[in-house]
Amino acid sequence: MSSEVFTILGSLDWSDIGLATLETLAMVGGSLLFTVILGLPLGVILFLTGPRQPLAHAQIYAVLSLLVNLLRSTPFVILLIVLIPFTVALIGTSIGVPGAIPPLVIGATPFFARLVENVLREVDRGIIEASQAMGATLPQIVFGALLPETFPGLLAAVTVTAITLVSYAAMSGVIGGGGLGDLAIRFGYQRFQTDVMVITVAVLLLLVQVLQVFGDRLVLRFSHK
Repeated sequence: MSSEVFTILGSLDWSDIGLATLETLAMVGGSLLFTVILGLPLGVILFLTGPRQPLAHAQIYAVLSLLVNLLRSTPFVILLIVLIPFTVALIGTSIGVPGAIPPLVIGATPFFARLVENVLREVDRGIIEASQAMGATLPQIVFGALLPETFPGLLAAVTVTAITLVSYAAMSGVIGGGGLGDLAIRFGYQRFQTDVMVITVAVLLLLVQVLQVFGDRLVLRFSHK
């Protein structure tokens, strides 16, 4: 049995697997950066315009919440296909790593924004009231109280989002997005190379595990508790 395993491993093109892994990391890293840049302020706005919050506004919150829910409830594979014209218009291609990043960002941003909103809701309301009583402005409340207080929770939200992006990046292989998903589809599925399929799944699982462990350690490092 062990000799068969070594034979299979030796027959694999590890350069392709290595390249696909780097492409997946590039997709996850690039899309995570833009997701945090866009999703963090969106989540803060959702929180601030929610009920009993400093900028409470039922109409604005309802519109933003509906938009977030619609994007979150759309299956990512469908979102990939629907966004092809937008992606081509934006960067000139819908394939490869560049073509996968826009739909990844659009798919993950509402997810991350909702996580941010939920994290901010865990803040003791007394902290906001005390800041207001001391005459703090809204930016001072957000950057001086809310975000520092919830930093470990925000790190946990980033970790969850990064793991979600790994699965999204794998799905982008359906439209030729590159990475491990594309490799699994072209060789593992279309050419019936089960060994390639198994290895790509194993690498994806390893990436998820590494992200989770790294994220958990960061949360513990910055946790106030």
